[in-house]
Amino acid sequence: MAKNIQSLERAAAMLRLLAGGERRLGLSDIATSLDLAKGTAHGILRTLQAEGFVEQDPASGRYQLGAELLRLGNSYLDVHELRARALVWTDDLARSSGESVHLGVLHQHGVLVVHHVFRPDDSRQVLEVGAMQPLHSTALGKVLAAYDPVAHSEAVEAVREQFTPRTVTELAAFESLLDQARARGWASDVEETWEGVAAVAAPIHDRRRMPVGAVAITGAVERVCSDQELRSELVAAVRQCARAVSRDLGAGRF
Repeated sequence: MAKNIQSLERAAAMLRLLAGGERRLGLSDIATSLDLAKGTAHGILRTLQAEGFVEQDPASGRYQLGAELLRLGNSYLDVHELRARALVWTDDLARSSGESVHLGVLHQHGVLVVHHVFRPDDSRQVLEVGAMQPLHSTALGKVLAAYDPVAHSEAVEAVREQFTPRTVTELAAFESLLDQARARGWASDVEETWEGVAAVAAPIHDRRRMPVGAVAITGAVERVCSDQELRSELVAAVRQCARAVSRDLGAGRF
């Protein structure tokens, strides 16, 4: 059996220590509690602080859990609750639209597909759960970038790759697309990521009215669009699905 990595064990123990008992602890308290040399404890704390998992109070010099650790914990809970709440609604959306449905969340500078309902026909399809999609060109990504400040910053600061002749990469034009998405409550991708493929997505909000994900209908351009415009009934259906999931998450009426 492979040996555990001692530095990671110590870091985990440090985080557990900070999570219980007093809200803030000094370096000496942490080192003594974990039976570590001060230099070793300080090195681990400095690394955790650089990653945002630990914060140091400037006045007292004491340490506490950082915002990044709390964000990761909330993200884990949000994703699992989101997927559970969306199961019935996304199944209904796939049946009513006749197309594939994807549920996505912000993850590592992109969109992570956390749920995928197959198009309800006999065609061969590949499960895309766990796949990553770009923020700047996909319908899911643009919705998240429009409503989530973190996703917006990541999309703006990243290199926006040109996937097809239709991909919007210039910053002003991209920001204009996000303004449009916020104004109408949905975003589209008509051959901006994959030629021959179109999608429409809407945002999902939680009980805090914070964007926690997005849902999209994806299919062949000739089925999803009419005269190069997204079919209005599909736009309405995906928005209705997003609102239903948001209500189940406690967001109330939008």
